[in-house]
Amino acid sequence: MFVLAFLTGLPLLTEGPAAFAQKAPPARADVYVDAKGVLRWQGSKQEVALFGVNYTSPFAYSYRAHRKLGVNLEKAIDQDVYHLSRLGVDAFRVHVWDVEITDTVGNLLQNEHLRLLDYLVQQLKARHIKIILTPIAYWGNGYPEKDTAQTGFSSLYPKGRAYNNERAVRAQERYLGQFLNHRNQYTGQLNREDPDIIAYEVCNEPHYRQPEAEVSSFVQRMVRAMRATGYKKPIFYNIAESPTVANAILSSPVQGFTFQWYPSALVGGHTLRGNLLPLVNQYPIPYAQDPRFAGKPRMVYEFESADILQPVLYPLMARSFRSAGFQWATQFAYDPLAIAFANTEYQTHYLNLAYTPAKAISLLIAGKVFRQVPRGQQFRSYPQDSTFHNFRVSYRAGVSELNTPEEFYYTSSTTTQPRKPAALRRLAGTGSSPVVSYEGTGAYFLDQLATGVWRLEVMPDAIQVRDPFATTSLRQPVTRIDWNTQPLRLTLPGLGADFTVRGLNEGNAFQGQATNGTVRLQPGVYVVAARGKNASTFTAQTTLGAIKLGEFVAPPATNLPVQVLHSAPTQLQAGQPATLQATVAGAAPTDSVLLVAQHYYGPTRTIPMRRLTLTTAEATVPANLLYPGLLRYWIVVKGNNRNTTFPGGHPGSPRDWDYAPREQWEATIVAPGTALPLYVASQDQQRTETGGINGGGWADYVTTSNGQLALRLLQSPAPTSPIPFADATAPVAFLRAYFGDRLAARAPDISRFQEVVLRGRRGAGAGTVRLVLTTRDAAAYVADVELGADMQEVRVPLSAFRLGAQSLLPRPYPSFLPLTFQTAGPATLPLPQAEVLQVLLGPAATSATEGRPFLDLESIYLR
Repeated sequence: MFVLAFLTGLPLLTEGPAAFAQKAPPARADVYVDAKGVLRWQGSKQEVALFGVNYTSPFAYSYRAHRKLGVNLEKAIDQDVYHLSRLGVDAFRVHVWDVEITDTVGNLLQNEHLRLLDYLVQQLKARHIKIILTPIAYWGNGYPEKDTAQTGFSSLYPKGRAYNNERAVRAQERYLGQFLNHRNQYTGQLNREDPDIIAYEVCNEPHYRQPEAEVSSFVQRMVRAMRATGYKKPIFYNIAESPTVANAILSSPVQGFTFQWYPSALVGGHTLRGNLLPLVNQYPIPYAQDPRFAGKPRMVYEFESADILQPVLYPLMARSFRSAGFQWATQFAYDPLAIAFANTEYQTHYLNLAYTPAKAISLLIAGKVFRQVPRGQQFRSYPQDSTFHNFRVSYRAGVSELNTPEEFYYTSSTTTQPRKPAALRRLAGTGSSPVVSYEGTGAYFLDQLATGVWRLEVMPDAIQVRDPFATTSLRQPVTRIDWNTQPLRLTLPGLGADFTVRGLNEGNAFQGQATNGTVRLQPGVYVVAARGKNASTFTAQTTLGAIKLGEFVAPPATNLPVQVLHSAPTQLQAGQPATLQATVAGAAPTDSVLLVAQHYYGPTRTIPMRRLTLTTAEATVPANLLYPGLLRYWIVVKGNNRNTTFPGGHPGSPRDWDYAPREQWEATIVAPGTALPLYVASQDQQRTETGGINGGGWADYVTTSNGQLALRLLQSPAPTSPIPFADATAPVAFLRAYFGDRLAARAPDISRFQEVVLRGRRGAGAGTVRLVLTTRDAAAYVADVELGADMQEVRVPLSAFRLGAQSLLPRPYPSFLPLTFQTAGPATLPLPQAEVLQVLLGPAATSATEGRPFLDLESIYLR
């Protein structure tokens, strides 16, 4: 069961042991829009700047999944809201599933979903988290399952009819009136009067078409229905989803406009790799100069770095939001703790403090960016300005940081020194830094309670065991949790090397003393005090901001056997020793880990693997085993006089005479100068991204005359009506392939490569074919390729690649966002830094007379 202690609504600590001075929005203050269109707090007149998440447990799949697992929804909400509080979240938004809380004519139903929403609102208020609700979602409640038990008007009227069908419009008017007049059964407040519900967005992502008059009429009626209740605070409306009728929204009586941002598209089916920071370099709004827009506040109701685990995108997204003038931004969607192990709610989204600790800490840092960067401030383009204000974002290091005299937050191990260690009051991170050394993979938090006294919170280890963005299931964990006891070293000024440690959360009776600044701890909450400091006054009930010291929420250890996670390299270079690394989950510190390596039909070696940490191991295969051919290998975990062999987790060892399983890892051993595959259509479907660009094309796989599989990029038929923001000169379809890991495995051989060799054909009058190679620092090098109608091999010298622009792929949404990105780099391609290949199919010069314009790609190699 989950560990949970002291989850109650608490007052903000204002004195006593409060070194905790995080700025929070006013406890009870409404908002207003000033004469310049800026959202401000009543009383203080300060600008609003709120940053947080969407969260959906009262509704739809999340509700059903909790019930299926036998999880109490109230306790689940308590746990998640506590974690949101730890991440500094001060904004919550959700599109209410009206389909579950209304009938077909728009009457509000007093049911379990509405009660749980009331409960969630109460818990958010207790943690000082402000709220914007979108009462109308138009969604069915099924995804990712089928819709079920829907009672509301949205089950009858889809988005495209809900605004111009009179019965649907009347149902929505009735519902909005009743929803705003609903009295929360936990707080006793009417939704329209609750000071913590600071605004409403009318409806979620409406789908409109011409004529604009129908849209104008609908928006006006929705606003009148809300104002008729006596509601006086701002009303926001989506302007990004249906740009063909943007004029109707701009001219409407709403007080603000809403946008979303999915810079890497959605549902790629696997984890995206490479430097994706150019995707979040800016958020230019096409309506920015329209006076109807400029004089009103704007909010981001949803954003996410979909299919990406890198902990570096959120902070730059937050910066781009502030440059564009946003005052509210909420990620979609925070994964409930009870189901985050499987990432089933939204396969393309994955964010949870326990299960994605580095990404969660990056959200904490992004919130700081959003609140500290002045609205409208402009920055130089990435990567020239990836260090700004008190923040640092580094793709190469895989880290985001906040570093002020009082706060030091980092998403991954860092060598950055705290700006002023003696002034530190709050710290959070994963991995190690100059002040914390920790080999675990979970997040930790340090909050100063008094001079020489700190609260330490340590989360359990989170270990990814499957791609969380592939097809998911509640029967299949994608991340496992291990409660390991591991050494933690603190070098905080004033703490000393022999500090005392006392467990504080429920069931944690630990008491100990550090040696040389190091103590071995399991996950939990602790009071850490310099030797001689009396810390007995700090109890589990002592308040710290919006929490109590003894509160701790963490999932139990995952009930799985030992696992070894490893991906075999595509190639190994002959005559060079090769280091192979693996993640080892669930193995005891005393277990041995062995690599059994065999040259196919050749010698076999058993090589002890070095335990770098409790969960990582590596071994070096000697050069004399790596002559041209095929390397087969296994990893054996040996403990309690038992051997378990991976891949597969089979009992025994591959060196046993009766070891029967036929699973193994394999890597081709190639002679120096052998071609390196950048993309092979028959092998790389699950590690590449393909598709159309802004409606211009799509992708498929076909077989060629020699029986080989080829990727086909096609141009779409001409649209019947203009596509908003479409660029007629832009590519119509693309391939994006990450090859950085393959190139790294051939590092000693890189200087031998002279050309890119593409095997393909261009048919039906297709447009230009462009190759783009991008580096780790986002510089792009381009070369055009001439292809005929027959399958052929085309050789492009590396010297032909010139510094240019990359396409932003996968295509961001909304579609008005930039198509390309260009930054400075060396005049010639620095091949050792290259990591991503793009193949772009340009639009046909003239309309094809037969068939659709297409490009077939069998393979692309470095040679």
